[in-house]
Amino acid sequence: MVTLTVRQATLEDTDSILRIYNQGIEDRIATLETETKDSSYMEAWFHDHQGRFSVLVAENEGEVIGWASLNPYSHRCAYKGVADLSVYIDRDFRGQGVGSSLLEALEIAAKEHEFYKIVLFTFPFNQGGQGLYQKMGYRQVGLFEKQGVMDGEFIDVMIMEKLL
Repeated sequence: MVTLTVRQATLEDTDSILRIYNQGIEDRIATLETETKDSSYMEAWFHDHQGRFSVLVAENEGEVIGWASLNPYSHRCAYKGVADLSVYIDRDFRGQGVGSSLLEALEIAAKEHEFYKIVLFTFPFNQGGQGLYQKMGYRQVGLFEKQGVMDGEFIDVMIMEKLL
């Protein structure tokens, strides 16, 4: 049974965040990235995600099993209230409510930082992710056809949004 605690991430969490992110890269269901990342990459990423661009982690019995972040959607001031979203769950804990808990907490943090909208980009074949997002009130607003290439194949990317 999963007993979750969701909290603000700290620099000490970057190894766990990196491990889970690399699982997402390896599993080919959550990102167009194809090369796993290292500690220096993740520490730089973490330093860029301070202030408004929160990173939260979900713990089960003291072990980080998932994370979510608010990311810049655009650096143009017209989009100051719009954030992009990332959610990654340890493969052993997917489908157990971790993503829902992280999204609930992240939406609270987004409102506190004066975001009024969250957008996300997901693969049409990522049924688990889409189920989570739809359950949490996100709606599909479009599809980028052939948005990227992964393993030599064109990949479409679905756009979803939620007004807060």
